[in-house]
Amino acid sequence: MPRQKLSEFRAKKIITTALGLPYAGWSVDCSLDLSEQLKSIPEGGSYSVKVDEAIKGRFKRGLVALNISSSDLETTAQDLVAKGFGWLIIEPMSAHEPGDERYVSLTSERSAVTLDYSRRGGVDIEANPESIQHAALDSQTDWQQLANETALSAEQLQALFSVFQDNFFVFVELNPYLATATGPVFLDAAVEVDDAGAFFVDSWSPSDFRRHSERGLSSQEQAVLDLAANSPASFNLSVLEPNGSIFLLLSGGGASVVVADEIYNRGYGSKLANYGEYSGNPNAEETFLYTQAVLQLLLLSSASQKVLFIGGAVANFTDIAQTFAGVIRAIEAVGSQLKGQQVKVFVRRGGPNQAVGLQRMEAVLTKHDLLGAVHNPDTPLTEAVREALERITK
Repeated sequence: MPRQKLSEFRAKKIITTALGLPYAGWSVDCSLDLSEQLKSIPEGGSYSVKVDEAIKGRFKRGLVALNISSSDLETTAQDLVAKGFGWLIIEPMSAHEPGDERYVSLTSERSAVTLDYSRRGGVDIEANPESIQHAALDSQTDWQQLANETALSAEQLQALFSVFQDNFFVFVELNPYLATATGPVFLDAAVEVDDAGAFFVDSWSPSDFRRHSERGLSSQEQAVLDLAANSPASFNLSVLEPNGSIFLLLSGGGASVVVADEIYNRGYGSKLANYGEYSGNPNAEETFLYTQAVLQLLLLSSASQKVLFIGGAVANFTDIAQTFAGVIRAIEAVGSQLKGQQVKVFVRRGGPNQAVGLQRMEAVLTKHDLLGAVHNPDTPLTEAVREALERITK
C-alpha cells in the first residue's frame, strides 16, 4: 500500500463536494503560462498563494503569501516559481483571528479509523498535544457528541468518514479550519491515499500526486511520474542516495516495505539508492520504461560496489513472464555497461508464469555476467535480500 500525497487543491475539491460545501480555488501548473491561468481569477479580491507540493510547515518556510491583491498574483507566483516550485494553489482570503482556528484529522489504523480533533488548530498544533482529543470511528460512534466538540455537524462528520473510506484515503488533516455561521471553511488540507485505489475511483488519479524534494526531481523520477499518470498500473520511484550501492526494482507495496526494512535493519540504510515499486499488472512496455529509469540511476551512481535487487511477493494476477519481458529488454540494452561496473543482480519473485519469467531472467543475467542469484518463492524474501547485501561492504 504505497501512500501518496494528493495536491491540496484536489483534496479540498473531493472533501468539500462530499460535505456539500462551496469551494473557490485555482490550481496553477507553473510549467504553463501563468498569465493565461490567472485570467480566470476575479479581479479586486484578496488572495492567498501557496506552494502545493505536499510540503509541511509551508507558512514557517515562507511558502505561503497572504492578502495578495489580484493585480499582484502573477508577481507573487513568479517569485515562487523562481525558487523551483512547480505547483501553486490560489484561494480567496478568509479573514479570522488565530483563536478561531480548529484542527481535525482522520487516520487509518489496523483496528479502526481514528479521529483526532482540537479547538487549538493552526501551525502550532504540535506544540499543544494536550489539546488533541481522540475517537475511534465505528458503528458505535456518537456523532452528535463529536459534532458538539468539532463544530462540524453530525452529518458532515459522517460524510467525512464516508469520503475517507470511499476514496481510499489513509490520512486526512484539516488544519486549520474555521467554524463559521455558514459552515466550516478549510484553510489547509493534507490527504494521503493508498495508490492502489486509482483502479477504483475517479475522484483522483496519479496526476494529482504531489511530492517535493529539496534537490528537485531527477529526470528518472519525473519519467516515472509521467508513466504513472498515463497508466492504469501503479509506478513510483524516489531517489534516496544518488551514489548509493543498493538499487531496488520491486513489485508490490507490501514487498517493497519488507525489502527496505530488511536493508535498514541489517545496517545498510545509508547505501540504499532508491525506493519505489510497480504493481497492477503493467505491460511489458511499461515495465521496460520503469526499469530503464532505475538502471539509469544505477549507472550514474559513483559507488564502487553495486547490486540490483529485483523482488516481490507472490503476485495474484501480475503476469511475471510479461513484466519480466520489459525488465529483460531494459537489461539487454545496457548489459555491457552493467558488466563494466561489475553489477550483480539478485532476483526473488513469484506469481503467474513465474517459471518462464525466472528462466528467461536467469538466462539474460548469465549472458551478461550479471548473475547473482535467481529465486522462486521457496526462498524467503528476506533471505534473498540478505544474499544480495553480502556483495556490499558496510
